[in-house]
Amino acid sequence: MPENNNSLVGLFNSHQDAEAAIKELQHAGYNMKQLSVVGKDYQTEENVVGYYNTGDRIATWGKFGLFWGSLWGFLFGSAFFIIPGLGAVMVGGPLVSWIIGVLEAAIVTGGLTAIGGALASIGIPEDSVIRYETALKAHKFILIVHGTATEVEKARSILLHNQAEEANVHHVLTELKPPLLSSAKPD
Repeated sequence: MPENNNSLVGLFNSHQDAEAAIKELQHAGYNMKQLSVVGKDYQTEENVVGYYNTGDRIATWGKFGLFWGSLWGFLFGSAFFIIPGLGAVMVGGPLVSWIIGVLEAAIVTGGLTAIGGALASIGIPEDSVIRYETALKAHKFILIVHGTATEVEKARSILLHNQAEEANVHHVLTELKPPLLSSAKPD
């Protein structure tokens, strides 16, 4: 098992606090390709909520368009999903590929969304996954730092310094297996 399968999950009440934590992590030398961020955008505005990527040029609209637009240059991968039970969700970082993997390979069970299935597939316990999905529903922002045990422990103090409501380290001690997913079996 690779040593960098540990995750730190921070919950933020505002996009400003999440952005400040990301900038401080970058300043501290963290690999931006090891960060994932998830948040909801609002569709209740008169402004169109949208996202597009043309080569190196990415644009977003909506209440947090400037926030997401500034992050796309830092993070590895970005996506806009409409997820039943959550609505419009913006995701940046490695979590994008894990969500796509869950959507392509399995059926999410246990009342979790595709985001919850992706979090479970990287070893985050079910009770924590449910808490993080609930936080998303409450319009909080989730910042995930992936890395070694030492890296995520150091990043935890940065998240807490930047007003994270909570910052939980999840050490993966066994081989990663998606516990809350089931694949269709041939008859």
